[in-house]
Amino acid sequence: MSDQPTAQPAPDPTGQPSAYPGVSVVMPVLDEERHLRQAVTRVLDQDYPGPVEVVVALGPSRDRTDEVAGALAAEDPRVRLVPNPTGATGAGLNRAVAATSYDVVVRLDGHALVPPDYVRVAVETLTRTGADNVGGVMAAAGDTDFERAVAAAMTSPIGVGQASFHTGGVEGPAPTVYLGVFRKEVLERLGGYDESFLRAQDWELNHRIREGGGLVWFTPLLTVSYRPRSTLRALARQYRDYGRWRRVVMREHEGTANVRYLAPPATVLAVVAGAAVGLTVWRPALLAPLGYAAGILVGSALVGRGLPWAARAWLPVVLPTMHGAWGIGFLTSPRGLRARPPERR
Repeated sequence: MSDQPTAQPAPDPTGQPSAYPGVSVVMPVLDEERHLRQAVTRVLDQDYPGPVEVVVALGPSRDRTDEVAGALAAEDPRVRLVPNPTGATGAGLNRAVAATSYDVVVRLDGHALVPPDYVRVAVETLTRTGADNVGGVMAAAGDTDFERAVAAAMTSPIGVGQASFHTGGVEGPAPTVYLGVFRKEVLERLGGYDESFLRAQDWELNHRIREGGGLVWFTPLLTVSYRPRSTLRALARQYRDYGRWRRVVMREHEGTANVRYLAPPATVLAVVAGAAVGLTVWRPALLAPLGYAAGILVGSALVGRGLPWAARAWLPVVLPTMHGAWGIGFLTSPRGLRARPPERR
């Protein structure tokens, strides 16, 4: 992906090579004026013993993101900027990785907030496990009652299934992880992110890593603060896109279907068919939509434990929105959805 030489680990005061290689943090950003400074500052303040740089790929933002990024680069030479004219995440990641200097690549978003030990723990885990990619937990947290409800749903098996990067779990091999910390040579060997995937780039890349015999590793020791969508419409659009692009992954890579990804479209079909048949032909078919509604109410009570009452009240709306939008997106995913694939580099 890049012909520039890879930087060597920084020496320690004794003159011996450090056990901590240089780390390049890559951030594709678009309209991240509100969060970018805090996200980059969190990276620059890491307790990591080796060198760290941040490469920000600037999409065509409509807010002051470019101005904030420019100020950050002027204040600290460890921050560098590269253009990403399309604004697409995969393209931005590839441009940023091509401009990196170091052996380890940490993929973050412009609104991702990481704890001070994130990079150190990630590199130590890479070294300990020999993994090609390491990731942890998407720690969703909200400010408003609606966001708190979404965060609770996104960290519950009732909302998103048993994905460890959503709900936590035991450290070990995983099909995919949130964001990711990579050995740079792995990204170069695989040709980087597939830019024809406008969503689901992480799923698709992790599949190729595993398909090639590599190891994707989940550890709950890594957490990234995630801010949920702030409106019901935005949440529905997000989960519709998840469903649409997850089906693209399944078309591209046979054998990647599993129960977790098929459950939402199956639920949508059962509820719609049950309602149609039950209201017109056979009343017992109404058990499907009524049973789902009852399950949502019970699930909302379980997921909402500990939340303020106003946040709990959103859960019977949030959960079916997530399930239904994903399922509808999956069922209506156009065959021509993929952008034109770039040539492998």
